[in-house]
Amino acid sequence: MSGDGFPDDALAARFEAERGRLRAVAQRMLGSTGEAEDAVQEAWLRLGRTDPAEVANLPGWLTTVVSRICLDLLRARAVRREEPADEALPDGPAGAGDPEEEALLVESVGRALLVVLDRLGPAERVAFVLHDGFAVPFEQIAPIVGRTPVAAKKLASRARQRVRGTAAGPPERLAGHRRVVEAFLSAARGGDLDELLAVLAPDVVRRADPAALPAGRSLVARGALTVARETTVFGRRARFGAVALVDGVPGILIAPGGRLRLVLRVAVADGLVAGYEVVADPARLAGLELAVLP
Repeated sequence: MSGDGFPDDALAARFEAERGRLRAVAQRMLGSTGEAEDAVQEAWLRLGRTDPAEVANLPGWLTTVVSRICLDLLRARAVRREEPADEALPDGPAGAGDPEEEALLVESVGRALLVVLDRLGPAERVAFVLHDGFAVPFEQIAPIVGRTPVAAKKLASRARQRVRGTAAGPPERLAGHRRVVEAFLSAARGGDLDELLAVLAPDVVRRADPAALPAGRSLVARGALTVARETTVFGRRARFGAVALVDGVPGILIAPGGRLRLVLRVAVADGLVAGYEVVADPARLAGLELAVLP
């Protein structure tokens, strides 16, 4: 240990060798690159206040410390969410945070998984990420979440079920539905009117919650051309979209920076989008069962 309270050079080098893994753990737990960096930095500071002779297994010690920091942050976040807040719905990058940060998150975790993880309880999320993401044994997870190894295993299992969800239909039908939804999202991102018309049924209907639309816009739009023109405008948000299971059926999540803002429930018939509903009301969003597609 150096005289200023920070780890000596050899220990610092060992910490740096673990930094990337620790950052990945924290990113999956917190869904935020910035918060993950802060959690890893806090672990470095705590290491500087610890006698190295007391750390028999540095990687395991660091994983435990970072996980406990993340768990505390997740619990604090859960308390804040109980306080009412009005958030403007972003139309573009301004609502998405730092584009580089979002790109890192999406690349390392996946947009749909970030949304689903965000719906887990703090202890569930920590147990699931550590075990399923980084193969940490339940004996090590148990003291982090304050449970027995058996209870920690149940936490991870419950989280896994929520992440995977339950498909509402035979695989063949859902696969076809998914292809149509993916084609629709791709066309919306590109803003190409002809591509949108090719995937929309002639009598398609779009419905939306008031919070999803500018003031004065009709909550219902009918007909392929009308809906396609509207969707080209929606394309600014489609860049933040990901296909996921919505109540057991493929739909679209709009989640800038991994934070859910809209869900599109998409109806498919004869290989075309027969209609879609834009859900933006927070109470309705909370009531939807969301899961990651395999």
